[in-house]
Parts: sequence; C-alpha cells; structure tokens
Amino acid sequence: MIHLCIISCNYVAEPILLWARFTSPIVEETPIVSDLSKKPLAIESIRKSAAMGAMDVRSSNTVKFWAVVGAAVLALTLYVWISWITGPYFVRVPSGPSEPPLYMKIPLIANAVILWIAAPFALWYFIIRPWVRERRITLDGMLFVSMGLMFFQDPLLNYFNTWCTYNTWMWNRGSWSSHIPGWVSPEQPGAMVAEPLLTNLPGYAHGVLFLTIVGCWIMRRIKSRWPDISNVQLILFTFAISFVWDFVMEALIMLPIGFYTYPGAIRAVSVNAGTYYQWPVYEGLMWGAVQAALCCLRYFVDDRGRTIVERGLDQVRGGFIRQQFTRFLAIFGAVSASFFLFYNVPAQWIGMHSDPWPEDHMKRSYFVGGICGEGTDKPCPHPSLPIPTKHSGYINTEGKLVLPAGVEMPPVVPLERADRSGDQ
Repeated sequence: MIHLCIISCNYVAEPILLWARFTSPIVEETPIVSDLSKKPLAIESIRKSAAMGAMDVRSSNTVKFWAVVGAAVLALTLYVWISWITGPYFVRVPSGPSEPPLYMKIPLIANAVILWIAAPFALWYFIIRPWVRERRITLDGMLFVSMGLMFFQDPLLNYFNTWCTYNTWMWNRGSWSSHIPGWVSPEQPGAMVAEPLLTNLPGYAHGVLFLTIVGCWIMRRIKSRWPDISNVQLILFTFAISFVWDFVMEALIMLPIGFYTYPGAIRAVSVNAGTYYQWPVYEGLMWGAVQAALCCLRYFVDDRGRTIVERGLDQVRGGFIRQQFTRFLAIFGAVSASFFLFYNVPAQWIGMHSDPWPEDHMKRSYFVGGICGEGTDKPCPHPSLPIPTKHSGYINTEGKLVLPAGVEMPPVVPLERADRSGDQ
C-alpha cells in the first residue's frame, strides 16, 4: 500500500514550482535526448553512470515482454474496476458511532484538497504541455498515468488477511478488492476496508511521481558528489533514503493523523506498538524498495531517454501510436511489477502472521469499518483464532462456529477397517 505519496504535496507551499525545479534540464557533460525530441531530460544516462549490461538495444525483445505484462495488468484492472462500479460493493462504508478528533479531520481534509488543487497542474505539466508543444508524451507523462493506475494494487496487502485499514470517515465507495480473482479476506458490501478515493487517486498519480522525481534529483546529487560510486551502491543509498523518508511520513505524520492504520502489525518490530498509529519497520523496507525501484526506473536511461524496459522499441512496427502505446504498456508493466514484487508479495506472509489488533484501534469505529468488533458477531483478527475466508464460517464473539447460510457441517466419514477375524 502506498502511503508516502499522499502527504507529498500537503506540506509544499508551491508544488508546481518544485516540479519545475526538479524536472528542469540540468547541464551535463553528455545531455540526454528523448526518443521523440532533442530536448534534454533531467535523467541520468546509463552510458554515463556506468552501463547496466551491454546488449544490442535495437534487437532486444525486452519492450515486448514488459508490454505483455502491462497489457495483462491493465486488462485485469479495467475488468475489476468495471465489476466494482457496476456491482454491490460500490457503496459507502460508514464511519460508525465514533467521531475522529479535529487533529485528524483538519489534515485529512487539507490533504485531499491540496492534492486535487495540484492535480490539474500536474496533468498540464506532465501530459498536456509536452503534447501541445512537441506532440510527444514524455517519460514522466507515462509514469504519471502508470502510477495512477498502480492504485489498483492498493488493497492487495489484505488479500489473505486484513492487517491494514483506512479511516472510513473519509469519502469512500467501498473497494474493488472482492472482485479481484481469488480474493480470500471476508468482506461484505458496506463492511470492508474502504479506499479513500479523493486522496489515494491523485496521491498515487502525481504524489508518487513527485517523490520519484525528488529521488532522482537526490541520486544525481549523490553521483555528482561521489562520481566513482557504483550503481549498486547508488541503489542501496536510494533505498536507505526511501526507508527513512517512509518512517518520517508514515510513523510521524500519516499514521498519527489517522489516515490509515496497521492494526495487524507485528508489534515486536513496530514503532509505537500497541497504539492505533503503530508503524511496522517492514513497512519501511517494503515501500522503500518500491520507491527505490521507481527511482531507478526513471534514473537509469540510455542516451535517448529510454528506460531499461523500453529496449527494442525501434523494432515495434505500426506507426507512432502503436509504438508509444507499446512503450506505455512496458513502463506500466514495470511500475506494476515493482509494487507487486517488492510490496504485495511479502505483505501476504506478513498478513498471515499478524498480531492481535490493539484496543486503541478497535475502539474507533472509523478504523474498523464494520469488519469486526462491537456491532457485529465477529471478533477482530487474532492469532489464536482461525483465519476466516470470504466463503468460510467463522468463530463468533461467543466462541461458537457460524457456518455460511445453507451450509452444514461436513460429515465425518468412517475409516475403512480391515477384517482381522481370519487372523485369529
């Protein structure tokens, strides 16, 4: 789940000026030129910063592979979102009887407002302006759309067990999670982990992109300061910075203001353990890896401004539109893979080993979302209880097994026994 992006614009007085500052061309010894324009890009060249593998770029099928990945994810995303919008889960999850305090409400409202004020400027800067001026879509434009679509994966960390929740006081229409093929965690319309659309949609799009641009700017400064640093060292340095940034933004800001929570966090490796704002250290490791991967995708380009997943783009036939759509699918595939592999895959193991939900969390209905606790017959997730699934029974608050409607307890089949009468 992405959490860094949401606050990125909130505490920046002039976000568009900063975008311009970090994305403006920087004079280098070897200027980088995009595939569609001779305008220098503010991205480091693979050739200049030490080649990441020698290969004939023109004969590579890399772009085709990643385009297939991107096309598959895009098709799944559209299918799931259409099913959600037209299905029973497209309803609000109420916040319940608890009322968030003002120290939560004010920053949550400000967060959404600032993100949406910045949205049209980001759209203009990354998509419209380059197209109007040069009839091209820049790498940042591709990343802008790709990171917005990456929002689709946000609920996946709860695939097997619910260990992260959002504040349902924010405007929501439930979530598309139950339409994801094979979804396991038990959910019902109006009682589930809701997605705060007004914040997460722009937060993923230009919020994550903003952090990625800043990350690349830091990488350039590191490379300038230590020219002999290897690519591996540079990537590890970027990962470490991303981890620290995640701690600052999540543990010190986003969690205390109640934007979301990690009630199932493993307390032995969490900061502020036992509170609603506990921050698991592995959250910083997972998102730090995602953010570092996104920074590397944007930073390591060839001298035509193309990323590593765009190798072989010149082989794509069919004209400009087909070539650029293939390019977009490849970049989107790489962005999606970064989030899935570095975050959502390890999150599944973590979800299956969650600790009990803190009382400080369970007493606040806007964090629980009607999933469990008071007002239901379902206890909140606890390691001493079986993990229920979407189609299974569950142990209720009285310790009794509740089977799904119309389902009976499976019978005990007697074992076959050998006839031993002849042995006597």
